[in-house]
Parts: sequence; C-alpha cells; structure tokens
Amino acid sequence: MVGVITAVLPGAAWAGPADGAGVRAVGIERVSVAADGTEGNGDSSEVSITPAGHRIVFSSRSNNLVPGNTATGKWVFVRDLTTGQNRQFGGGAVAPPVLSGDGEVVAYLAPRFANTAFYQEHLTRRWTTAYTCSLFTCEATMGENENRQAYSVKFRPPEQNQRVEVRSPDTGALQTVDIIHNLAAIRPSISGDGTRLAYQDGGEHDVFLWDWADNTAAGPIEGPGRAAELVQLSDNGGKVVYLSGADTYVHDVASGAALLVPGVKGVAIDPTGRYLLHTLSDATGPAPLTLRDLETGTDETVTDRPATAGIDTVSAGGRQVVFRSTADDLVPGDTNGKADIFLRTLR
Repeated sequence: MVGVITAVLPGAAWAGPADGAGVRAVGIERVSVAADGTEGNGDSSEVSITPAGHRIVFSSRSNNLVPGNTATGKWVFVRDLTTGQNRQFGGGAVAPPVLSGDGEVVAYLAPRFANTAFYQEHLTRRWTTAYTCSLFTCEATMGENENRQAYSVKFRPPEQNQRVEVRSPDTGALQTVDIIHNLAAIRPSISGDGTRLAYQDGGEHDVFLWDWADNTAAGPIEGPGRAAELVQLSDNGGKVVYLSGADTYVHDVASGAALLVPGVKGVAIDPTGRYLLHTLSDATGPAPLTLRDLETGTDETVTDRPATAGIDTVSAGGRQVVFRSTADDLVPGDTNGKADIFLRTLR
C-alpha cells in the first residue's frame, strides 16, 4: 500500500547570502521574509522549529521569499536562522510540514498527479522520496532524522479505522499500531530516537503511549472515565501533554504521574519536557501565548497579541518560540496586511 518513488521538485537552491546571525538578540523578529528582509506577499502558517533552534519550516502563499518564483499557491519554506537563507518546496502543500530533529530532512504532503504524496527532501544530500497516499490519507512526524518516522494512516470508507505506522530507527522497517475505534484524523507524536509514540484515539477520546521495545501501547494515560486530547510527546520521550476539560496535563512517562496545569490550553512542549507553551483555556483562534517553566512554575510572555502555534514550536530549553500572527505592531515595518511567522527569543 505504500510505495517509494523518486521525484525532483522546483526550488532546490538556498536563496540569499549568509548574514552571520548565529546569535540572536532577545526579542521578536519576523522570519517569513526573503533573505534581504522583504516581507512576504501572502499569508503564512503552520510553523515549527528544530530542537537546536537553527531552522524553521512553515507554509506560505508568498511567492517572493525566494528569487524567481512567480507561481501562486501554497508552498513550504525552510529558513536557516543562522544564515537567513530560504529554500522552497512543494507547491500545493495540504498539511503542516515537518522537519527532522536534526533539521536535515523536510517532509510535507502535496499533490502528485491525481493523488497525494508524502514528500521527504534531504536538504544537504539533495535526495527526494515520496510515499503515495492514493488509497488513504496520511500525515507524519519525524524524530532525529529520516529513519525515525511515524505515519498516521486513515483509510477511506468503507474501512473507517486508522493506523499508525512506525519506521524502525535501525532497519527502516514499518511496524503498525492499529487504532480500532478511531474515526478522526490525528497527527502522531514521536520521540527523537523513534522508540516512543503518543497517539490519539479520536473515537474514544483517549491518549495512548506506544513503546517500540515491547510493541505495546499503554493507556489511556489520562485514566478511565475522562476524555482527553493529545497535544505532544516531548522529543526526549519523557513527557506527554494532553488536554482534558479546561485544563492541561503533563504526564511523566517514568513515574506515571501527571502534572496539572489548570485553566490553560497547552499547545506545545519543548524537547526536554520542561517548558510548556500555552494559551487561554477557551481559545478557539488566535490568542496571547505564554511559556511556562514546569520546574519553577513561572511564566514568560511570548506575545500579548493574538497568535497561533502548534506542536514543535519551542526549541530546547525554551530558548525560542515560533508562532503565526496577523498583528502588524510586533516588529517595525510590517505593512503587508498578511499573517506572518515570528520568532521570539527569550534567553
């Protein structure tokens, strides 16, 4: 059902000179811009950052972020935050793009002929693979590199069940985790080493944790009789963030205990499992973002303007947060009237 093909897509070159921005000042900067600082001419969305904070990936309808692009549509952009250079992929992207933890592989869903394919592109070695999703819909997440992956596969009617396929870190073989009751699309969350997987059973509103070592799923981790919604597994595999009611819980895998973070809606956790990005508990759209140190209980404001963020938007140690906002007063010179991607450096 899953085949491997090769393809070469446009936009294969980095754009713009290195700017020496290896050390970032504390504050907010707009990063959905061309290498020379030109602001994007289309809405941007769906951003994530590597654990080291050196690259981000986002979607955008801007066609002026790399030279020579005059096509319309939704594109995937990888920005190297050290050099300020952009690289463009995948016209017509239809799902949030992802980066491997080392920042070397970008993956995204995009049309291929009459079907949809899950493309993977190695930024240094310049190879491309595509997994055709002709009989089902799919989405994926990656760990440290391209050999650590998890695919969420939802079959079309009359087969309504869903499956998560985990690629072995060592051999590349796929091992499946069937979600018998699930009727809702999910995005699995995999640890950096590819040995643990958190996933949602949307039909039962439960969160489970799968372990590669014994091929078993533990859960529901929120306990019986409670509905829960998965947010993210930390990159180190030690913490699982989930929502239940108006509260957020951070489940410690080693102890089995859950830390209650009351009255907030968690949206991401940093790779170490210490810093939780959260927003208002009743937020259904853009709202202020706050970063909480789970060890000290202290909060830092990421932005007090309406914004959105998803998983993998906090770098290791809570140093950086990436987010999307339509606010035009976060940085000087924001005159495009579009949703932009911003980087908040906290320390």
